[in-house]
Parts: sequence; C-alpha cells; structure tokens
Amino acid sequence: MASAANANLNAVRETMDVLLEISRLLNTGLDMESLSICVRLCEQGINPEALSAVIKELRKASETLKASENSTN
Repeated sequence: MASAANANLNAVRETMDVLLEISRLLNTGLDMESLSICVRLCEQGINPEALSAVIKELRKASETLKASENSTN
C-alpha cells in the first residue's frame, strides 16, 4: 500500500515539474506555488480561461498600484 502511495506522489511531482516547465516556456510568470494553486482550482471546476483573466487583471492592478506608489515617492 505504501509503495502505491509513493508511486502516486512521484507521479504528481513529475506532473507538476512538467507543468512548471511548460509554464516557464510560455513565460507565465507563475512559480510552483501559484501554479499548484491554479491546478487545484481547475481540478475543483474553475474555468481555466476565467482564472487566466483574473490573474491578468490582478497583475495589471498590482502594476498600477506599484506605479502610483513610485510616482508619489
């Protein structure tokens, strides 16, 4: 039983490593933790396109906030 769980864990790690490499090749800017969260959300039924749109909007808002902070300093 432990070896089956071990094999499953290794498969999950390998899958996440492949997804991270694809993410890097596509220049998504997602780190392992963020990518893992996105995968879990998609597994829970979140629409991947909607998730992508939210991430893009959050990045834009973050950039705008940083730019406004820099202009006031």
